[in-house]
Amino acid sequence: MKIGDLAKATGTQVETVRYYEREGLLPPPARSSGNYRIYGAAHVERLSFIRHCRSLDMTLDEIRVLLRFKDAPAENCAEVNALLDDHIGHVAARIRELKTLQRQLRSLREQCQVATDAGHCGILGELTSGAARQPAVEQGGEHGVAGHVGGAHDRRGGARKPAAAAPRQR
Repeated sequence: MKIGDLAKATGTQVETVRYYEREGLLPPPARSSGNYRIYGAAHVERLSFIRHCRSLDMTLDEIRVLLRFKDAPAENCAEVNALLDDHIGHVAARIRELKTLQRQLRSLREQCQVATDAGHCGILGELTSGAARQPAVEQGGEHGVAGHVGGAHDRRGGARKPAAAAPRQR
């Protein structure tokens, strides 16, 4: 099958298939006489596996480790267990961050109980004064935006590529 057929069979964008190839997650496909990529059932299975891991919010580095073990079925899977334990910890931390964010947003929402003109909006007033109080160092924040909760992992050790480079597939 051609790349478009593989993309359709797995619900993946063509650019994402190419990206995973460049990242070494998908093996290079054979080429037709017209230099078209030709994929088989093994590519469908591997790409489906990758997409499932991504749906579980795993990084490409984590997926590389899992694929290494998938390709070596006789290996001991203790590292796979440790990887998943670490990932569960990242998700738990993210949940705590999201709950904190929810509390902050609810508190902010309480600043404007009745709709009024924007010049007297409690939410806008609080956002303005809060931004002025926040140190410049925090504004970049670990997640790129002050207090913003992104994926389960920060940008150190196995972080995701920017969204533009690898469209998120769910």
